Amino acid sequence: MSAFNPANTRPRRYSPAARLHLTKRPAPMGDMNVTPFIDVLLVLLIMIIMAVPIKPNVTKVDLPTAPCLDCTSGEVNTLAIRADDQLVWNGTPLSAEQLRAQIKRTVSARPEATLRFEPHAMASYDRSARTIALIKESGGPGFAFIGNQRHRNFGS
Repeated sequence: MSAFNPANTRPRRYSPAARLHLTKRPAPMGDMNVTPFIDVLLVLLIMIIMAVPIKPNVTKVDLPTAPCLDCTSGEVNTLAIRADDQLVWNGTPLSAEQLRAQIKRTVSARPEATLRFEPHAMASYDRSARTIALIKESGGPGFAFIGNQRHRNFGS
């Protein structure tokens, strides 16, 4: 095979349309670059979202203004858990099954009795959680935590 020699090559002949196409410069792009515009809009949108205050979740409750004169209140029962995880119902120690029976008795009483729950600070979390679950399983309508103000300063 012979080496390329430019003197031996013939010049290419182009048609007039091809010649015009080769000499014509491309038209300048007339479209606007909108990427920076979109970036600015996204930043502004994020700033507006951050600046809008969050509406607090408020539930309005109409509370009575005068004391209830014809209301009858049931007995108040206190369920405590001692530091050694012993259950105590109104000062009397009892087992979990006895507690279940007591709760069923108080639920069926009319007017409904109030249950106050008072775990000791050193009582185990497991015992407290199991007791709360037992109250729920036994059909207890609810209870009130009492004595929490004693634990306001944790560790003291």
